[in-house]
Amino acid sequence: MPRRFVFILLMLACFTAGVLLASRYREATDAGAQTQTPARPTVTTPVTVAGATALTDFSKIAERTIPAVVNVSAQQVVRRRVVDPFFSFFGGPDDLYGTRRGVENSLGSGVIVSSDGYILTNNHVVVGEAREQRAVTIEQLDVTVTLADKRELHAQPVGVDPATDLALLKIEARNLPTMPWGDSSKLKVAEWVLAIGNPYQLNQTVTLGIVSAVGRTNLGVNAYEDFVQTDAAINPGNSGGALVNARGELVGINTVIFSQSGGYQGIGFAVSSNLAKRIFTDLQQYQEVRRGSIGYFDGEQLTTRAANALGLSDTKGVYLSRMSRNSSAYRSGIQPGDVIVTFNGTAVEDPSHLNRLVSDAKIGSTAVVGVYREGRRVEVKVPITMPQTR
Repeated sequence: MPRRFVFILLMLACFTAGVLLASRYREATDAGAQTQTPARPTVTTPVTVAGATALTDFSKIAERTIPAVVNVSAQQVVRRRVVDPFFSFFGGPDDLYGTRRGVENSLGSGVIVSSDGYILTNNHVVVGEAREQRAVTIEQLDVTVTLADKRELHAQPVGVDPATDLALLKIEARNLPTMPWGDSSKLKVAEWVLAIGNPYQLNQTVTLGIVSAVGRTNLGVNAYEDFVQTDAAINPGNSGGALVNARGELVGINTVIFSQSGGYQGIGFAVSSNLAKRIFTDLQQYQEVRRGSIGYFDGEQLTTRAANALGLSDTKGVYLSRMSRNSSAYRSGIQPGDVIVTFNGTAVEDPSHLNRLVSDAKIGSTAVVGVYREGRRVEVKVPITMPQTR
């Protein structure tokens, strides 16, 4: 009995120990499985920077406006005077050696501004380098326009305006693609724009940029300036092409690049659409631009010292250093030494601004000119006349 009892106790002890070991092993296994559970697959979510917006898709705008931009090529038969600088310096005839005949070529772009065939481009695209050379006379001019559908058509010059470097051409075609005029006065700095043209004869090229500045003047490029500055790539051959806003509206005619290398450097200028539209209207109706005038005068920008001496609070306005006695301004009572500060209610910024205001005034109308004279403001009514030679 004692041995059997001991045996039973040993069996119970072993069984109990086995149960306890199994229980601990199960707990250890469960604990290990919990800590080693495989991680869930990583899902990558696109990161959006706070305040950032996606770039607008301009493909539809380009699709609509590209067909309205054409390639313009011109050939000028010119006669050039052969100048002898020695005889010219001492007052002799500058055509002592006669003339020489030659052929010159120029290339650029143009914008179809009416479905019946009127095309606006740059004057220098049409007449080439001859516009800069007084000793050159154009005897024959042949202009060809290549449309987006590859048709080549002869173009007839309707009129040119060297003062803004714009020219109007006419081709015999109907139902041509156009783009609507935009209001360049509503352009904002950093607004997106497209430049469309034919740089280096690469037809229908589109570049994207922003409006860098508006109302640029006093560049010394044209006599009459109102430029939209842009960083959209403009290169040789883009001249006369379109500057288009994000609504597909024409807001400028690409004209000038600022470059030390001859290529793109991020500074381009387009004649504002509001100015270009006015030039187009005049050239279409009269074959010339009819600008208002108040007669000849020399206007100077005020310096801070000059403004203080005259008792003015700022440098806005135009100081009249001299003027013609036959001018309508002089006959109306404006005198040398006056400072023109307003024109028809608009504050005058500088001489270039005054020239634009006068030129835009309707011929035959009467302008109210605000003048600062000897410490007081006076208003003078001045007739707007046709420009006259001095």
